[in-house]
Amino acid sequence: MSALPGAVRIREVGPRDGFQNEPEVIPTERKVELIDALARTGVKRLEVTSFVRPDVIPQLADAGEVLERIDVPESVAVSVLVPNERGLDAALEHHAKIDEINGFMSASETHNQKNVDRSVAESLDGLRRTFARARAEGLRCEGVISTAFGCPYEGHVHPGRVLAIAQELAEAGAEEVGFGDTTGMANPLQVRDFFEQAGPALPDVELTAHFHNTRGQGLANVLAALEAGVESFESSFGELGGCPVPAGATGNIATEDLVSMLHEMGVQTGIDLPALLACARAVQYHLGRPLGSHTLVAGPIDWR
Repeated sequence: MSALPGAVRIREVGPRDGFQNEPEVIPTERKVELIDALARTGVKRLEVTSFVRPDVIPQLADAGEVLERIDVPESVAVSVLVPNERGLDAALEHHAKIDEINGFMSASETHNQKNVDRSVAESLDGLRRTFARARAEGLRCEGVISTAFGCPYEGHVHPGRVLAIAQELAEAGAEEVGFGDTTGMANPLQVRDFFEQAGPALPDVELTAHFHNTRGQGLANVLAALEAGVESFESSFGELGGCPVPAGATGNIATEDLVSMLHEMGVQTGIDLPALLACARAVQYHLGRPLGSHTLVAGPIDWR
């Protein structure tokens, strides 16, 4: 176990991972307002949308319009999720608005088939081509591995399998690999053991942890990852999101809960927590329902 880092990097994924699970379509104007507000909280990395088939995820059918209308400071790296080369083609039509692309696949064959109707090998082949083209266009690439800590269909996913996929993604051009606890199956001991293996196995790759709070262990898993040397995380304001494939896969860890905990432990994020809470309250208002974020309910700790 290593000492905690002095600072970490957080990618806010709510506008993509969070919004895509909402049953009612959020008006484009509201999305733009929320993204612009999030971009002014001190967040330095922001995943704003995904170029997926509109009949599969209607919520993100306005991906291009959202990108063209947002007003994000230059200090904020804008990323989009692309499922394949067709998604990259659509994203490149808005190249000037994008800094990074995130390509995804699952560690589990069953989840990958249900999610993208491809085998793991087929997804890897597609991401190799996608990353090569994206890097040629000057875009940074993140490879995202879903079900990295367990699959709702297959159960245990061997860490060696996950790391082998990660190494393939790195060889394909991913400068960053995100490990997703897609349905909240991870536990802290598992997380610590995994990242203690991942660090030496992937010495030149940014390792990012993406936890869901499905079973209430999200922040405990963050601490375990921190203790194993992880300095990059993904989260969603308001605890929005979840995997659309299996039932019961609830939201990501809330960015405001993550930031609150990290700041209390002396780990800096560069994020203004009150400004972030204002964004979470705004999306809660627009959705017309209470959200799962604890800090949104209790407020930040005031030691005065």
